[in-house]
Amino acid sequence: MNTSEYILDKVAPIFNRQGYIGTSLSDITNATGLTKGAIYCNFSNKEDLALKAFQLNVRLAIIPLFKLVDATQGSLNKLYAITNYQRSYYDLVKDRGGCPMLRVSVDAKFNNPLLFAAAQNLSAKFTSGLVNIIQEGILNNEILPDIDAVKSAKIILSQIEGGSLLAFIHNDPDYITSAMDFIDSTIIESFKKENK
Repeated sequence: MNTSEYILDKVAPIFNRQGYIGTSLSDITNATGLTKGAIYCNFSNKEDLALKAFQLNVRLAIIPLFKLVDATQGSLNKLYAITNYQRSYYDLVKDRGGCPMLRVSVDAKFNNPLLFAAAQNLSAKFTSGLVNIIQEGILNNEILPDIDAVKSAKIILSQIEGGSLLAFIHNDPDYITSAMDFIDSTIIESFKKENK
């Protein structure tokens, strides 16, 4: 592990827990045991460090889901893979401060445009991925042709992020589990051609 990787490994959870504004240089130097000079030898400024920390948190928490979905055959199976992954998401990210997309979106909107844009792009990627899955299911005759892919994708992502937010507010992963059960039983079930 090189110095940059070491710094990111130490500070990524801190940025995710405390936010961009809430993470001070002393938090960073205390966590790493390195001087300010050593930190900024590896990163151009705090914004650069925060963005790279966000990217690391995404690689650890969200990219595995994207890879799982890519490796899954069939649109309905892909949607179920997403909800199954989310059921263990709380345990995956609880020690790192929660969902990085959600945390950064709220924290950085008004004070770090670059970081906010990264979270916004990730959310758009998640939404477009869901839209593609649903549209593919329609084309492959798995999903009813009258399903509104864009609207459904937005509802699914809202359920995922809302469940995650409430799970961390209440320290209760049942919010995520209940949201995923709702997506499975109400949304995905309504997509299935054999139900009509």
